Amino acid sequence: MPEKVEPDGSTVLVGDPGARMTVRLYEDPRCPVCKEFETAGGGPVLAKWVLRHKAKVEYTMASFLDPRLGGDGSKKAVNALRAALERGKFAEYHAVLYQNQPAEEVDGFTDARLLQLAGKVKGLRSPSFDAAVRSMKYRGFVNSAESAYAAAGHGNGHAGPGTPTAVVNGYQIPVESNGLLFDPGVFDKFLTLADGPSA
Repeated sequence: MPEKVEPDGSTVLVGDPGARMTVRLYEDPRCPVCKEFETAGGGPVLAKWVLRHKAKVEYTMASFLDPRLGGDGSKKAVNALRAALERGKFAEYHAVLYQNQPAEEVDGFTDARLLQLAGKVKGLRSPSFDAAVRSMKYRGFVNSAESAYAAAGHGNGHAGPGTPTAVVNGYQIPVESNGLLFDPGVFDKFLTLADGPSA
């Protein structure tokens, strides 16, 4: 699937740009609820929609958990994801990171761990990728993404809408309905309704 950074400099677009459904996701790599969505909830369903060219996903990868929990694992992971994009491997690496997410309170996304996990994605490791991870080459992108997240609303008294938050064709799923994100069947039905009648 095509992957690119959008003109705003803070969003990663994955999928057919011509797909009529747009799903914006706000996530933090250290967020365990995001892991639940990506591994056992609606994430795998959404991936199928993308592969069928029926949806595209706009990712805003936040790093707000670092200052709350200590460490810099979220920032390092977002930087590494941006580096993976340069090799067309964002979506694959994104999946691997959530499948192997450390406990939230453990600052486990170290350079060494991120490089080790990159080895699970065929064709991702390279001298340029490794150097980008170790040097935080994409720090500007990391900061822009976090600023975009913080500007997107407020949740639980904090800047940012909370993670995961999904906005489908401009409609933000409200917090009280967030449960549908974690039931694959319900989420698939929701996307079907949002897609509307077939053209």
